[in-house]
Amino acid sequence: MEQDGVARRIIAAIKARIHSGAYRPGDRLPSTRAFAAEWGASRTTVTAAYSQLDAEGYLIIRQGARAIVAPGLEKAPGEAPVAAASPRHLSAFARRLLTLPPAALAQPAKIADFRYGDLSGADFPVLAWRRASNKAIVNRAARLRYGDPQGSSGLRNALQAYLWRARGINCTPDQIVIVNGSQQGLDLCARLLLDPGDPFVIENPGYLLARHAFVAAGGIAVPVPVDADGLRTEKLPPARLAYVTPSHQFPLGGVLSATRRRSLLAWAAGTRAYIVEDDYDGEYRHDISLIPPLQALDADTVIYVGTLSKTLSPTLRLGYLVVPVSLRQAFGEAKRLTDRHAPMLEQDVLAELLASGAYERHVRSIRRKNAERRQVLLKALTDHLGPRVTVAGADTGLHVVAWMNGIDAGREPAIIAASRAAGIGLYPVSPLYDPSEPRPEMAGFILGYAGLDAEALRRGVAVLAAILAEHR
Repeated sequence: MEQDGVARRIIAAIKARIHSGAYRPGDRLPSTRAFAAEWGASRTTVTAAYSQLDAEGYLIIRQGARAIVAPGLEKAPGEAPVAAASPRHLSAFARRLLTLPPAALAQPAKIADFRYGDLSGADFPVLAWRRASNKAIVNRAARLRYGDPQGSSGLRNALQAYLWRARGINCTPDQIVIVNGSQQGLDLCARLLLDPGDPFVIENPGYLLARHAFVAAGGIAVPVPVDADGLRTEKLPPARLAYVTPSHQFPLGGVLSATRRRSLLAWAAGTRAYIVEDDYDGEYRHDISLIPPLQALDADTVIYVGTLSKTLSPTLRLGYLVVPVSLRQAFGEAKRLTDRHAPMLEQDVLAELLASGAYERHVRSIRRKNAERRQVLLKALTDHLGPRVTVAGADTGLHVVAWMNGIDAGREPAIIAASRAAGIGLYPVSPLYDPSEPRPEMAGFILGYAGLDAEALRRGVAVLAAILAEHR
């Protein structure tokens, strides 16, 4: 009798998953052995349940193969979605999260998607990654165990040498913390450096996910305007920290001048604030020479945030922090509690790429390719839009900002909708401005080009020009 009861519960559970859409037509069910182990039942009981579902037309069972959901079985019609119950209790952190605007991730546009942050899949160094991955697997440790929360010593040593060569950063491996992408690095900075109610400086316009990380931690945003020379340091108020993108201001593209760099560091010294320096695309310099990071000027004040998302792939989720010696222990312990450490295999692969020189060869290669894409984009904008567009931030990075002369910012939603219908992904600058501050009156769009080939860039700008002509 007890076995019959277990079989009935199994049958009801599988039917419920089919009706809810969790199991779809053609999906394979677990083997009877696996299902029995999961439910703590005998294989005989599971086999009986599967046979009954086969008889009722829910499953198809074939000899020597796993049972599959029968074709034609869709989510039960007329089922109203279950209303989400209100949480019994949410922390202040969770309540702050729910006040932030949700992220929208649209499907890639068919002709040209100008979304910033995308890279071309063809640029990924497949062969070099495969060789380094094979070597890392062959040389794996005899015992699999949790590692150092700050990251593997091999990767931190390799990064230390690379950062000295490529960015002029002088640090010890102990100052490096490997994170799951720069966003995790920003989250750690927010939780370790801000208490609820603490003011923080953020560029206006600026990177939304950095702002959200600091606001979620309870910080109070103090927007400071930017111009062609970056953050306007004469407007800096007292604050606990300042988040800046000095080598390539996001999104407008200004480079923080030498005078303002000194002014920013003097402000930090006077207010005992930290500076979070996001060098998100520091490898890409087109018409200007290499700019030394703030961290190279003041290693005790600046937390340097680096990423592999703009050179290898945003899907890898690998980044790093260079922290002052005084903060090393706090960041290491916070990383341990967050997720123990970043994935070890990927760390070993990256360490091998850095040590062998393959990573720097790859960076040189994609720097050339993206410089070529930039030239194609700028020529297309000139050819199709001419004086109707003003381009900003083209000297560095992987995107430009295109200001549409004579088109009011209020037309942006209509232009974006028409572009999406025509197969073009277009993204406005206006949401990156602080909501409490005035926004530009002119329509402006961020045009990322690293994920597109020359033909897509030309076609995309041509279609965009036709759409803009209809919305003047």
